[in-house]
Amino acid sequence: MLNRITLPVTPFAQNCSLVWCSATNKAALIDPGGEAERLLAAIEERGLLLESILLTHGHLDHVGATGELAAGTGVPVIGPQREDAFWIDMLEQQVQMFGFPPVAPFSPDRWLEDGDTVRVGEETLMVYHCPGHTPGHLVFVHQTQRLAFVGDVLFQGAIGRTDFPRGNHQQLIDAITRTLLPLGDDIVFVPGHGSESSFGEERLNNPFLR
Repeated sequence: MLNRITLPVTPFAQNCSLVWCSATNKAALIDPGGEAERLLAAIEERGLLLESILLTHGHLDHVGATGELAAGTGVPVIGPQREDAFWIDMLEQQVQMFGFPPVAPFSPDRWLEDGDTVRVGEETLMVYHCPGHTPGHLVFVHQTQRLAFVGDVLFQGAIGRTDFPRGNHQQLIDAITRTLLPLGDDIVFVPGHGSESSFGEERLNNPFLR
């Protein structure tokens, strides 16, 4: 079983997810945007072994603690898709743009592509490339538990912004309607910000998808 808790971090209240395999206690952090010490404390408190950092995309509020965590723990950074490399290369400029404190640089150890899988202990997450908010944005899906980690693609009642460099509104709508929603109405998703919802709920009620 894949266990999880949501840990909002940074002034942007970005939903970092700590996920772990109940059989092995091996864990991953999805989108550690900041507050590295707090995230490490949450891992230690539960007696978990961090084995990777998974990134949906390269925006600062989703990756800000990655360099510090990777340097401190030695775990690999996995994701996003390679088209987001320019965002990661621009971390210093992002810090200035958003008024964040300085962050440690990093380079992903493994870029991901649509159709890849990543392991958390004995559990498997499917990888879906969902561009539009950023060109290299990924979504992680645990098929058995009908659970998705969607970053800033989809929110409860909203969708991701597309006014950043290389954002594309039509690509985003296509990613949601052609890639995510067909996976099933019953899938619950953890967005990058705000409350959880389900694909079915958003298909029926999200005004941006009508």
